[in-house]
Amino acid sequence: MEIRKIGVIGAGQMGNGIAHVMALAGYDVLLNDISQEALDAAVALISRNLDRQVSRDKISQANKDAAMARISTTLTLTDLGKSDLVIEAATERETVKQAIFDELGPHLLPHTILTSNTSSISITRLASRTDRPERFMGFHFMNPVPLMQLVELIRGIATDEATYKACLGVVERLGKTAASAEDFPAFIVNRILVPMINEAVYTLYEGVGNVKSIDESMKLGANHPMGPLELADFIGLDTCLAIMNVLHDGLADTKYRPCPLLVKYVEAGWLGRKSGRGFYDYRGETPVPTR
Repeated sequence: MEIRKIGVIGAGQMGNGIAHVMALAGYDVLLNDISQEALDAAVALISRNLDRQVSRDKISQANKDAAMARISTTLTLTDLGKSDLVIEAATERETVKQAIFDELGPHLLPHTILTSNTSSISITRLASRTDRPERFMGFHFMNPVPLMQLVELIRGIATDEATYKACLGVVERLGKTAASAEDFPAFIVNRILVPMINEAVYTLYEGVGNVKSIDESMKLGANHPMGPLELADFIGLDTCLAIMNVLHDGLADTKYRPCPLLVKYVEAGWLGRKSGRGFYDYRGETPVPTR
């Protein structure tokens, strides 16, 4: 099937990035959120990010103008029912995602493909709550979406080949690379990445090193572009904790136990960059380690 119209649920850092790349690739995008303020902020951010691409000669001004013209917004979830492809990019909580699919389901066209940008939750389980498990799959973008090359495609147990090929075609049109992952907790990237971050938090918790020494050690000693604690702040500590909980619950292995310090930071509302404080304090001119 040909995909022309794409609905994106959630205007946060992932949703606005997905809308950005889809519109730039020529798709008509309808972006949904429960907050008009969030939608306005997302459109403004997309415009600024496209301006940055224009200034770096990555795209032309005409490309930017055309992309912005393809993006529309709505507060009404059911408006996305006429989309050919829907990408859910809401909060990483299964109950939230299930409620969204329950509300949207009766309004979808028969051919609409449903996908989730979940970074860890079972695709098979999410699909089972819908009327179209054969046309449901995981469509996991990396953050920041406009810059990161990889997209994980995750089939549920019922996902059919036509759905997979349609989503693969979208990834190729975006100029990105698809990695096929099986439907296991956290898939490929986060199965490897987030336990490493959790171990870095344990290293801080146990006093092996402070925030600065841990991040510098991994940047200079392992050639990582960003330290693990800095990366955790960028991802969002609540998201890191949610993924560790999915791994711990889904695989029943104590090696995936979330570090108590990670839990404490989330309980304090210190979620990283998006809240202004995490392992670093971002409220001043330059980030300062909090431990």
